[in-house]
Amino acid sequence: MVKYSIVVPAYNEEETLELFYNAATPVFDRLNAPFELIFVNDGSTDKTQEILQRLAKADNRVKVCRFSRNFGQQAALLCGFAESSGEAVIAMDADLQDSPETALKMIEEWQNGYEIVHGKRRTRQGESAFKKRTADLFYKTASKLTGLSIPQNVGDFKLYDRKVVNAILSMPEHDRLLRTQTSWLGFKQTYVEFDRPERVAGKTHYTLKKMCKLAQSGILPNAETGSWFSLKASLLLGVASVACFITFIVLACLGIAFGGLTAWLFTTVGLCSSVILFGQGLSNIKTAMIYREVQNRPNYIVAEKLTFDK
Repeated sequence: MVKYSIVVPAYNEEETLELFYNAATPVFDRLNAPFELIFVNDGSTDKTQEILQRLAKADNRVKVCRFSRNFGQQAALLCGFAESSGEAVIAMDADLQDSPETALKMIEEWQNGYEIVHGKRRTRQGESAFKKRTADLFYKTASKLTGLSIPQNVGDFKLYDRKVVNAILSMPEHDRLLRTQTSWLGFKQTYVEFDRPERVAGKTHYTLKKMCKLAQSGILPNAETGSWFSLKASLLLGVASVACFITFIVLACLGIAFGGLTAWLFTTVGLCSSVILFGQGLSNIKTAMIYREVQNRPNYIVAEKLTFDK
């Protein structure tokens, strides 16, 4: 068994892979312990696989899994975990926003007895105000709906002890977000703060649609309180409606016009309908998740492996 496994998902990262390898390997060489770099090609359509083949040929510590298509970052991480053999497993991005130097500090905390070490962002360069605010909203919403204590300003840059990796792999669900699952698992956790720089090259592939899907996978499967949302919203709307009617009666008694009953009636019906439809939408999404679990398809399909036998 190697001492450390570094798992790196890669989707169309032809501009960053060699930069990552050249920056990361000298840092991990300083550990004076065996390590492996596991790159998971998540269905890339550029020269990612060609570059990974070249790296693996030159360095047998580089191991490559190529997916048959794009299955997503969480599936790529799971694949890397399943193929890893390290006593400690570090998940990090290929764009060098996750610093190898910070990974060494994580290893120090692991050696001190911590089983999950989060990389906590002190600053986030190159990210829009919209992305930062929506991320904050996600963590607050996820913590409230799931009842889990989810660390703020953390992503998938983490160190996992082997027992934690085994626990994650034992969980059978398909809709996953490791950021919420690590909170559910427990274990002894801490974090290392770092300043997150801009991407070293290329551009992010995380569109708003992908971020929403990731948030959905993190919140709904764990949201025990989510099923009560429609009821609570309905009660709130009912109280508000009664208050409005009381206000209308008082205004009418005072002879003050308030826009006509018809307008307010349509507004009330519209609000009620939106709550019903929103609740139905949540139910439909959760039903779809249940269906995927019943299908029991694999989270990913590996089309090719390189240097795992070396």
